[in-house]
Amino acid sequence: MTDETAIAFELPHVRAAATSGPLPLDRISVRDYVQEVEIGAFHSERGVNQRIRFNVVLEVAAHVAAQDDDVDKVISYDTITDAIAAELSAERIKLLETLAERVAERVLADRRAIRIFVRIEKLDRIPGALGVEIVRVRPDAQTPQIGRAPATTSPDADLQPRIVVLEAAALQDPTQAIAAARAPGAPTILCVPPIGDMPDGLDEIAHRNIVLLQMEQAAWLLASGQDGVTVFDSFTELDWALKQGLLCIWAPSRLVLDAGDPPSDLSTSALARWLAATIGASEF
Repeated sequence: MTDETAIAFELPHVRAAATSGPLPLDRISVRDYVQEVEIGAFHSERGVNQRIRFNVVLEVAAHVAAQDDDVDKVISYDTITDAIAAELSAERIKLLETLAERVAERVLADRRAIRIFVRIEKLDRIPGALGVEIVRVRPDAQTPQIGRAPATTSPDADLQPRIVVLEAAALQDPTQAIAAARAPGAPTILCVPPIGDMPDGLDEIAHRNIVLLQMEQAAWLLASGQDGVTVFDSFTELDWALKQGLLCIWAPSRLVLDAGDPPSDLSTSALARWLAATIGASEF
């Protein structure tokens, strides 16, 4: 029989394992994640920052991402840390209970999430730590069978990225092209044309793959040596990069070839429109 008194003071990953059902779920965790913020209901806690520590375990639907080694098929650790950051920045919070509930609610909005353990502790109020822990289950969650988890298909809606299509001439002066494409405060994605000559006599599959690879070559050429610029090939990486304020250049092969209904037109403008529609870009 589980010793509930002992388990009560264990970290969330131990509690999750101790309370799992006959078909244990996969888990991701963020441990000993410390942030310094103003929080608390007492007058002595106003106007001063204090350290709070998060330990979070998220149980998720089983998936086949490991077989594919595909980052877009798993819930990223950023889902947890971004939820924490969003709630801490939304407003000043008095109670750890409120913060824990809001973090849990935000993370469980992902339909791949099943159950979450959130422990939050204040580190500066007493010699040890004081805190709260909650366990929440997504209301419509069911224990899933192993299968293909739905992939992330767009960055955070709050980011509203704009997409800029560059002409081939822009690749002659990458520094100037990057400077011209930047828009302060506006998350930006660049789509670049292919570079190099296309051999004659190619079949459709070879032609498609070479065009996409030439676009990737152009993306890396443009990004080389540029500060604040990154090349992305997955939605998860795009979401992270936009949140870091990076200018993003699309390497399209992976997303296009893995798409359920890939675009037939491989021109740069057509692919850019497809990406814009897929992620809900604010401007094209």
